[in-house]
Amino acid sequence: MEQKPSPARARIGLIIPSSNRLTEPQFQRHAPPGVQVHVTRLRMTGPHKVPAIDLLPRIADAAAALSDAQCDVIVFHCTANSMDSGAEMGRRIIETMRSATGRPVETTGSALTEALSALNARKLVSISPYAPSVSHRESAYLAEEGFEVVRERSLDLPGSDAYIAIPPDEWVRIAQEEEDPDADAYLFSCTNIHSIDIIEDLEKRLDRPVVTSNQATLWTCLRQCGQPDVLPGLGRLFSLQLPASSSARGELVEPQGARS
Repeated sequence: MEQKPSPARARIGLIIPSSNRLTEPQFQRHAPPGVQVHVTRLRMTGPHKVPAIDLLPRIADAAAALSDAQCDVIVFHCTANSMDSGAEMGRRIIETMRSATGRPVETTGSALTEALSALNARKLVSISPYAPSVSHRESAYLAEEGFEVVRERSLDLPGSDAYIAIPPDEWVRIAQEEEDPDADAYLFSCTNIHSIDIIEDLEKRLDRPVVTSNQATLWTCLRQCGQPDVLPGLGRLFSLQLPASSSARGELVEPQGARS
């Protein structure tokens, strides 16, 4: 007898840069059973980078396409592009997606701020593969949202090929070089780096929470979908729920739970 596929507990929709090669394997590896991850791509980095305001029509179209797949939460999942133009533009991206879908939506920037708020982490060490100018703008975004970057480390790498070439152990070494007793948490900014693999090891070494773009986004999406899973290997964040001040950005089309 043919076995029927298991019903979906939740569906996560991600809009990612076309050059990204790590988000999908990381989400597929760590998403709990019954949680489906659906992805669409936009050309938005490197030679295709344009101001965030010019991306809005394409973001709306991509979000609507993921809504067609009955995704319960949809994310504009690019750390730099979601934070680069400031908190107000981040909110505008969210409103654009919400208007296009009527569903809960996030950006990587909003997911990171929700994760940091849940951890009660206000003073941060921020580490990224980006150019210093990009990291400075991310620090400005975080400051607008009430966080302080006490140390900032930018590797100034040229693009995705260089980002994914950095092995997990190297991110551990870099974080230890930037250890700061004033920091409440360590933030690894970028969806296309091997940082999700080092979270628990580094939390033990530094005795601080470690937050990464893909980990924080997966956590936020699961919590927005009413999924309380505590996932192994993903650190202190996954013992927590969304902050009380957080609210779903849009209304769920149907109640959460097992469905086909």
